Amino acid sequence: MIKFRLASLLSLLTLQACTSMAESEEPKQRFEDYRQQTLELIRNQRNFQTADHQAELGWNAPRQWTPSGTPKGGVLLVHGLGDSAWSFHDVAQMLAAQGYLVRTVLLPGHGTKPEDMLDVRLEQWQQVVREQAQQLGREVPNVYLGGFSTGANLVLDYAYGHDEIAGLLLFSPAFRSNSGYAWLTPWIGWARPWLAAPNEGLRPMQTPVRYMNMPTNGFAQFYRSSALAQDRLHQRRYDKPVFIAIAEHDSVLDTDYVLDNFSQRFSNPASRLIWYGDLPARAADTQRVEVRKDYLPEYRISRFSHMGLLFSADNPLYGVSGSQRICWNGQSKADTAKCMAGEPVWYSDWGYTEPGKIHARLTFNPYFEWQSQVLLGVLNATP
Repeated sequence: MIKFRLASLLSLLTLQACTSMAESEEPKQRFEDYRQQTLELIRNQRNFQTADHQAELGWNAPRQWTPSGTPKGGVLLVHGLGDSAWSFHDVAQMLAAQGYLVRTVLLPGHGTKPEDMLDVRLEQWQQVVREQAQQLGREVPNVYLGGFSTGANLVLDYAYGHDEIAGLLLFSPAFRSNSGYAWLTPWIGWARPWLAAPNEGLRPMQTPVRYMNMPTNGFAQFYRSSALAQDRLHQRRYDKPVFIAIAEHDSVLDTDYVLDNFSQRFSNPASRLIWYGDLPARAADTQRVEVRKDYLPEYRISRFSHMGLLFSADNPLYGVSGSQRICWNGQSKADTAKCMAGEPVWYSDWGYTEPGKIHARLTFNPYFEWQSQVLLGVLNATP
């Protein structure tokens, strides 16, 4: 009962804050001005992880992809907790090739150093989404919003309050955490700023494109975004086209909750959900759900992961031959060390182990081209 009351109160306060901000007039800032300001912020505050600072700036900063002809629509893409604009590198490139003007953002607290998440607030993330969605809408028709994980919560919230948004593209949407303790994070940050002490053991603080350790406040703001998304979903159905991609064994979120809400809340007949794994027998809506297996021994993949859906097998950082192998994956220190030494690995979600196998995080999607065609089918359904 206490948990329910605290969560409800927090959700109500978030909604009130959103409403008051939405009523205010947003400044009209060109995207390129926003990008340059963000680049300067990263340049001044980032803990660079390589000697190539220019490359890291390009990977983390907001970016625009411009189609060859007149744009037939626009897509704003919002990354998840601890990530950066690089999350949508492959998706954005594909969409631009199909005629869309595509932009990514960098949420406050990201792209610099994990310590910058100590004081960030959900309202700051909402402001970036709001400003850039409105700016894109001034320039092109048919604006879609896309989000990964926490970013999916942010764009869902905005779309529910703005009927001009043409539809949603959601990757591993974190509508509800699979942790029974996520609701505590907004209340304990003052006493325990970090759930895992900085620089503890083999845990790196960050990589060239994402954070690997996060202050408690970061998780608290994620929880607030998920509470907001749940409130939106419970208000009413969303009748615009929606694309969702999700992995059965996602170690971060409640996949059954996403599946159920797709059937009950996303009512457009053109909407599609891709499920990587074995679809539960209880699934109510199978006509709009596409299923693909997530055990692919030919790629040494044991199970799909939360983040791997976004990247093609050819991605230069996260692909099959990518430079950014994530070895910190919930396995033993010995196996982590072997992975870091370059020994052969299998790939999985966080925390999966199997005797005789070393597992790195799965950071690419062998179905990426097929997934893109399903996504485009949803976009093409819009009049």
